[in-house]
Parts: sequence; C-alpha cells; structure tokens
Amino acid sequence: MHTREELHAVVAQRRGRRGDVGVVMSLGALHDGHRALIKAARLRCQVVIVTVFLNPLQFAPAEDLSRYPRTLEADVALCTEEGVDAVFAPDVHEVYPEGPPTVRISAGPLGDVLEGASRAGHFDGVLTVVGKLLHITAPDVSFFGQKDAQQVLLVRRMVADLDFPCEVVTIPTVRDADGLALSSRNIYLSDDDHRVALALSRSLSAAAGAAAGGAAVSRKAARGVLDAEPDLGLDYARLVDPLTLEDVPDHFIGEALFVVAARVGSTRLIDNAPLVVGTGQ
Repeated sequence: MHTREELHAVVAQRRGRRGDVGVVMSLGALHDGHRALIKAARLRCQVVIVTVFLNPLQFAPAEDLSRYPRTLEADVALCTEEGVDAVFAPDVHEVYPEGPPTVRISAGPLGDVLEGASRAGHFDGVLTVVGKLLHITAPDVSFFGQKDAQQVLLVRRMVADLDFPCEVVTIPTVRDADGLALSSRNIYLSDDDHRVALALSRSLSAAAGAAAGGAAVSRKAARGVLDAEPDLGLDYARLVDPLTLEDVPDHFIGEALFVVAARVGSTRLIDNAPLVVGTGQ
C-alpha cells in the first residue's frame, strides 16, 4: 500500500473486535534482523504492518541517502513469506505532503550524545517520522531491534512523554554466524571490510567477559580489541547507563550498556551489548 487510505482499508478489513495491531518500521532493504521483528509481531499480534520508508529527515547532506539500498520487491517478498498483512511503502509526499515539516519532535539531550553527537539532528528526524508513522498505522504494539539501542530508548521516551497509546517491544540483535550485527548497510562491506568490522562484536564479547571485574576492567578489555584493529575508524566505545547514556563510574555495579560505533571503509556501523558489571567485586 502506498497511501494512508489503502492502508487503513486493509487494516480495518483484517482487524477483528479483539487482537492487537503490530508495526515493524524500516528504511527498507529488509534482512533477517527485520524478519525476527516480524516473527515477534506475528506471534503477538492479530494484524502485522511493516512500513518501508526511506526517511530523508534522518540523513545529513553528507550521508548515504542517495545510495541507500532500495529493494522494495524483495522486501515485499520477505513480508509475504512471514505472513505480514500490510506493507506500507509511501513516497515522501505521502508522509510529508507539505514538504519538510516545520514542526518536528525534538529528541532533547538524549539525542545529542553518542550517535547524536556524530549525526546532528538525526534523532529529531527519526522521532518525527516514527511519531507520524505511529499515528498513520495506529498500532497497539511496535517492535524495534536492540542494535539501535539509543533509538529504542528515545522512542520509548517519546511514547511515554507524549502519551502515544502504544507498547514498545525490543527484540535482541540478530547476528551473522561470525558475530557481525545484521544491518542493511552491511551490503557495502567488502570481504576485507567485513573482517575489520568483526572487531565491533569481538569488543562486545570482551566487555561482557570482563564485566564481573568492574566497569574499568570491562572498558579496558573492549578497547584492547578495538585498538588492535588498525583499519577500524573508531568513533566511540563507551560503557553507559542504559537509561541516561551517561558513562558509568569505575565503581559502578549493575546494568550497563557497552556501545560502539566505527567507520569501516566508507561504511559507518554501530553495535552494543547490555551488561551487568561489577558483580565479581
């Protein structure tokens, strides 16, 4: 479906008196990570919607909007395999009929750190389109992947702060057999790039393996892996509070999030892992 009217007609037809509507939002170029989100939605909800919309608001002028993979036919085929009820694939004019919106949702301070520090305005663009798509699709439940941990945190805050009537469910990161987190951007990686990119997931394993020794030990173990890969353009590698995204102190005990971002060749990748640190002290 390419218009709101088409989408609403299908959802109204398929939704019974009881049963949730679930939505999985995407930029397109669907992969097995999206498939896991769809499977979770299918198990939970009576009606499942997948949105495929390459949102220009979340791309800076120097980023990869123009070359981002567009694979709508394959995306629809994957959704058909998984029993999706509706694929909503609007064009830019359908989502932003008056052009770039004057009023946007601000991510606030949580949107200015980590990914937000490297991609100014990115999360304002994300939250604006997520807010619009939540209104358009009117789901009871929305499903997001843990790989985009900061995005999920901000969506949860937006839903809570602005009273969206929608539950947010997070699904664990899906990985290749060698540990690389699945991403639509992985298509850009050469074989050598893929090898370099594995340092990200190895750093998460190192951080987790050393977590019982405390935050300082966990951070040092992860940085040792990353520093050993000379072809990795590291942006950040931080051990943060999962709700505030502030660095946890060395004496911290409890749940934390190790987050990493780096450029591999011309491709920027992110990854993260929830940890419990300091339990061995």
